[in-house]
Amino acid sequence: MQGSAHSSDNRLAALTLGAIGVVYGDIGTSPLYAFREALAHTGGIPDARSIVGVLSLALWALIIVVTLKYVVLLSRMDNNGEGGVLSLMALARRATGAKWLVVVVLGATGAALFYGDAIITPALSVLSAIEGLKTVPGFTNLSLPAILGATVAILVGLFAVQARGTASVAVLFGPVCAVWFIAIGTIGLVNIFAAPQVLAAFNPLEAVHFLTTHGEEGLFALGAVFLTVTGAEALIADMGHFGRRPIQLGWTWFVWPSLTLNYLGQGALALSTLHAAELAGTPFANADWFFLMAPEYLRAPLVILACMATIIASQAVITGAFSLSQQAIALGLLPRMAIRQTSETQIGQIYMPSINWLLLAGVLMLVFAFKSSSAMAAAYGIAVTGTMVVTTCLAYIIAWKLWRWSPFTAVLVIVPFLLLDLVFFGANILRVSEGGWVPLMVAALIGILIYTWVAGRKAMAERTAQQGASMIDLANALAARPPVTVAGVAVFLTQDLSVAPSALLHNLKHNKALHRLNLLLKVEAQITPHVAAEDRVTIEPINDRFMKVRLKYGYMDQIDVPSDLTRQGELLSGPGGTSYFVGRAAIRWAQRPAMPRLMTILFTFLHRNAADPTAFFAIPPNRVLELGSQVEL
Repeated sequence: MQGSAHSSDNRLAALTLGAIGVVYGDIGTSPLYAFREALAHTGGIPDARSIVGVLSLALWALIIVVTLKYVVLLSRMDNNGEGGVLSLMALARRATGAKWLVVVVLGATGAALFYGDAIITPALSVLSAIEGLKTVPGFTNLSLPAILGATVAILVGLFAVQARGTASVAVLFGPVCAVWFIAIGTIGLVNIFAAPQVLAAFNPLEAVHFLTTHGEEGLFALGAVFLTVTGAEALIADMGHFGRRPIQLGWTWFVWPSLTLNYLGQGALALSTLHAAELAGTPFANADWFFLMAPEYLRAPLVILACMATIIASQAVITGAFSLSQQAIALGLLPRMAIRQTSETQIGQIYMPSINWLLLAGVLMLVFAFKSSSAMAAAYGIAVTGTMVVTTCLAYIIAWKLWRWSPFTAVLVIVPFLLLDLVFFGANILRVSEGGWVPLMVAALIGILIYTWVAGRKAMAERTAQQGASMIDLANALAARPPVTVAGVAVFLTQDLSVAPSALLHNLKHNKALHRLNLLLKVEAQITPHVAAEDRVTIEPINDRFMKVRLKYGYMDQIDVPSDLTRQGELLSGPGGTSYFVGRAAIRWAQRPAMPRLMTILFTFLHRNAADPTAFFAIPPNRVLELGSQVEL
């Protein structure tokens, strides 16, 4: 019994360490720039109470937004263990019977905003770490081209290794980030002793006083303060990999205290050097407080450690983009894309080439466009605050419809978080002209793609149903006048089981033969992350020659059609083997368009460039026959 308890404790410790390396990389590197940017918006040389006020805003943002909202509330809204904005969307769809359009709109909006975050995080975090070299003796005059060159080299290398997978080095993420949090907490604690009055920041009245006395400057500072909680979404997005308890333990007992100590240390350093700055008239607010906390002889090692931490943070965001894209494809929000497994043992380790290189292109454009982490920080908050507004709205629907809270109770608990998110979002909107337009533009483009794909698929299904023949009528006609029968099983992939697939009609027309058994197969994505293998297949006979087969997958499941059909005993057995028929639809202009012309052009492009369905469904190429058809849109 003791051995079992000891083994359980070891597993919990290992999962917690893993969560520290993956979940908290983004929020854990925020001290590199968050306090600096917030203090820079106080205007000139701030007084001591303004420093404490900014710090109070940062500390209470961590308490309310991260601890109460994410760790306490949203971590309990898991979809069979999975979290993240699309998992919340799937959970809300289940709670509302998939009848509320607003749920899909919220989920798609959150996903679109995440891609903006995924582009900015690697650029901002790595650039801010490299800029720390300017605080190291001997590197104070480091040129901008050198900083940009080092940043680009690291980012290109990071994205280039994605195809090889990160399973071999992922075991180092936890220990490296643990060292990072210990280091930043320690240097923060040491600096607190120089100005213990900084502990007044725990008083929320200091935050209120700052906002009420600084007017517009206070709002801009509030927008920058939100940088302290960027990465909080990862607390729920990675629940499926680590579980709720390790994530909660990692935050409560390790990450949160380390961040708090570091921010207090930066505030203490600012307070202790305030008088000297006033006398010299130096540009006090723009100082790199994070690296200046460390003694000169430790700054070079700290820069190296910061670079390692930001690489890990960037890796977590890239992996999150792959995972989100996989979910979006399964839920029908994006066209099929090539997905490669990079680990034989961990199903979550995937690589998506198109997403990877598009992200790298976006990251490099940001680096060369903004050239500094301070300029780029203005673009960061909008994507994150927008996603947080979405998750809070979905949380309200889940609490009301799934948890069966009364509307009043749900309002009482959820709406204060929503109001706070809206305040932060409003503060960041003020910075649109400074770079905040970047994530909004990225989100708008992704949103257009999602809307076009969803609307195009719906229009295409409707036109196909109008042009097709009833499957029941065709089966009855073939039973009355059967064609030549050939051995084997034919599997026809289709989206509508009530309509005869075009591939079936073309096969009858050209080959004038019918297989011994014909399966109409529809692969369906469920609003749950996983479907047990024994529950995936549903069979409905039409007659002795035709069957309707539904193959259900969770949006996090790996799709393998042949393997799941083979599990059905004698379904694919017998002489002749199994052949898979896939219809290739060519889109033509209709006299009465189903969508606006520009949308049709975009949908046609997406449809033509979608990944091969046979590879996506893991069907052997030598068992596939493709037959073309035309659909008018």
